[in-house]
Amino acid sequence: MKKFSIIILSFLLVSAGFAQKRSEKNSEKERARVERKERLKRMSDQEEDGAIIFHRQTVFGFKLNTDGYGMFLEMARMKTSRKANLYSLELGERKHTKEERIASNGNVFSSSPYIFGKVNNFYYAKLGFSQQQIIGNKGNKNGVAVSAIYGGGFSAGLIKPYYLKITEVPGSTILKDVKYNSDDSLQFLDKNSIIGATGFSKGFGELKFVPGVFAKAALRFDYGRYNELVSAMEVGIHLEMYSQKIVQMVDVKTKQLFFSAYAAIEFGSRK
Repeated sequence: MKKFSIIILSFLLVSAGFAQKRSEKNSEKERARVERKERLKRMSDQEEDGAIIFHRQTVFGFKLNTDGYGMFLEMARMKTSRKANLYSLELGERKHTKEERIASNGNVFSSSPYIFGKVNNFYYAKLGFSQQQIIGNKGNKNGVAVSAIYGGGFSAGLIKPYYLKITEVPGSTILKDVKYNSDDSLQFLDKNSIIGATGFSKGFGELKFVPGVFAKAALRFDYGRYNELVSAMEVGIHLEMYSQKIVQMVDVKTKQLFFSAYAAIEFGSRK
């Protein structure tokens, strides 16, 4: 009988322990549920007041630089109510200010406009990290939020030779593709021999990689009505430094430091 009583007592103690643990676990779940509900309410109230609140943000954009164009993809993670980390990939082309497109010469079907004196196409691919600091929230859903963006990263300069279609003899229909050669540039710079530019793909097999770094600073104006969607414009400046000077045009001073301003239009979503 005594042994049976001990077993019953042990069972009751174990059951009580399990019940207490279950109760504590339920209490923790309830506290977490209440805290999450309060946090969501605070975020909702902030959104109603015009604040931009998100955990993750994805943005796609197009930009016009003072020396070219580009497009980019950006992923963001919110760190505080006013600061986010941004990770970006950008592709584009830099053009020289002296580039001038000239109409094709002659009636050759495959001819196209060309740029006289152009030596290389200068493309780039950039991987960057930056921070977005909200300066001013919208005030209401119809307002405009203003953010400062600053950061930098690595830039890969991709140099592609620029080819022209040139006649063997002026007036001839026999054509050849020619790129600039400093030792023999007579035909390349003879407008009477130039028929036009070659196809876009010509020269990609001769791409040259030039590593570099960049820094940027910008202001972003988010005018989207709904917080879960990104509709914004961005204006800023960037500075790029490459490991060697980049040749773009004939008889034009080469450089390895590029400074330019830009304007971009951006679309995306937030969660």
